[in-house]
Amino acid sequence: MIGVIADPEEQNVVREFFELFKTPWEFYRQDRQYNVLLCAGDGQFDGNTKLVLVYAGRKVHFDQEQKIATGRQRKHPCVLSHQGNRIPIYGDTIMFSEKENGLLTDEDQECAAYLDESGDRMLARIGYDLFSEIRTLLTVGQPPANAHMPALELHIEFLKDLIIGCGVPLVEIPPVPDGYQFVACLTHDVDHPAIRKHKWDHTTFGFLYRAIFDSLRKLIRGRMSIRDLLRNWAAAVKLPLVHLGLAKDFWREFGDRYLELEKGLRSTFFVIPFSNQAGSNTYGPAPRLRAARYGARDIADTITKLTAAGCEIGLHGIDLWLDSSSGRRELEEIRLLTGGSEIGVRMHWLYYDQQSPVALEMAGAAYDSTIGYNETVGYRAGTTQVFRPLDANQLLELPLHVMDTAMFYPNYLALSRRQAKVLLGHMVDNAVRFGGTLTINWHDRSLAPERLWGASYRDLIQELQSRGAWFSTAGQATSWFRKRRSAAFKNDSIERGSGRVKVAVERGDNLPGLRLRIHNTRGLGPIDARRSEDYVDTVVSESIETTVHSEAGR
Repeated sequence: MIGVIADPEEQNVVREFFELFKTPWEFYRQDRQYNVLLCAGDGQFDGNTKLVLVYAGRKVHFDQEQKIATGRQRKHPCVLSHQGNRIPIYGDTIMFSEKENGLLTDEDQECAAYLDESGDRMLARIGYDLFSEIRTLLTVGQPPANAHMPALELHIEFLKDLIIGCGVPLVEIPPVPDGYQFVACLTHDVDHPAIRKHKWDHTTFGFLYRAIFDSLRKLIRGRMSIRDLLRNWAAAVKLPLVHLGLAKDFWREFGDRYLELEKGLRSTFFVIPFSNQAGSNTYGPAPRLRAARYGARDIADTITKLTAAGCEIGLHGIDLWLDSSSGRRELEEIRLLTGGSEIGVRMHWLYYDQQSPVALEMAGAAYDSTIGYNETVGYRAGTTQVFRPLDANQLLELPLHVMDTAMFYPNYLALSRRQAKVLLGHMVDNAVRFGGTLTINWHDRSLAPERLWGASYRDLIQELQSRGAWFSTAGQATSWFRKRRSAAFKNDSIERGSGRVKVAVERGDNLPGLRLRIHNTRGLGPIDARRSEDYVDTVVSESIETTVHSEAGR
């Protein structure tokens, strides 16, 4: 059991952190014994605790009590290193001038954390505020420059390594569905389901430029095959016939293309409810370019076909992110077309601010999947996991990690197929390492001319299948995380050496089970990278009771 002392204003953050790092914990009580005491900032505590962890980015009363010599304090973001992992820190950081153990260091190799033994206790002082960092990640998010670092997962891993490395028994329910390595969510934003809808507007002219001239430039640079060049030129030639109704609309067949490529893997399509509505941004009316040329009713036949194949239809929202009354109309339009009551959301153009969770929740959204980047790929909220935004009561956020346009557009990353495969391989590696989800957004027109990004999408699906992913719709992934959040540790009595843990979960769903992970403790030598032999997993189908032993001596 972990006892936690934190600023009362951060208690909501603490609760959410321990839904992501799901291990037995409670707010500190003087009448209880704990294996681990985690204190964020100043706090008074006593008792014979085996491991005391103090997080603070400034000098605190604990430093004076323990005669800790503090060094300089950073008032700006930095990156710390632990066992080869780079962890971005967005708040204050304090260094410890007389400590040189390499546990956590900055770019100048100054020490930002250390371990010390005092009698029967281990003391760990970490030079930043853990829960302030978690708040920043779940609200403000990370800048694009740090997108590749799953910061929240790295904070959890660092904390686990400290606990296990100090010989303290640890159990958790990891974010890993039983029978799989991680969750893969294939999603599609439906922005342009028919080029015929666009007549001779900016979308049509942009298509012609990219199909004719940009394709030739890519061929010369070795970024496109002659076959794809000819496909794009042929589409450009046929465009007048498409508008006259004499040739098939090559964007209109997106549903069939994805069903064929995904071969029974369930995916989620986010569709726009109403045509010709640009909506609003923070400052007033949104740019007219944001308005779609279709509404959900225009593709009702495709929606029916997709739902019959087991796919999910969600809302690609217009104004729901800032106006719950408009959002209710948008959600109702999708409900009428699908017959479903639980409708998830991703905002068009990823519009979102810190008030959006409340608006989404008030409108009745089942979940949101907007938190991500337009211009790059990675972890805006620093996590692979579904989480609850701090201002929401029930709404969960399925973070968006990869968007095709961010990878391939010239104004963004402008990757080749080979480069994209390498980058996506790193993202899959992180999913296997940390669990959680990898949420992909491949747009409706991305398999068709002029993009022709189908080969990269096929590469990605094959990689996900080979690495043990559970392919779920966005709604299923969110439901699995709700199931994990519902699991409760009962009657925890872990003390020195061993203890009993009961875990209870809800019954009656068709989702993969949960795992109870018991970590093997280690001595105080170097903390190695996590390996499969370092823990034992047990399936939790309904409830389980187990005993945890600590055999590692100090």
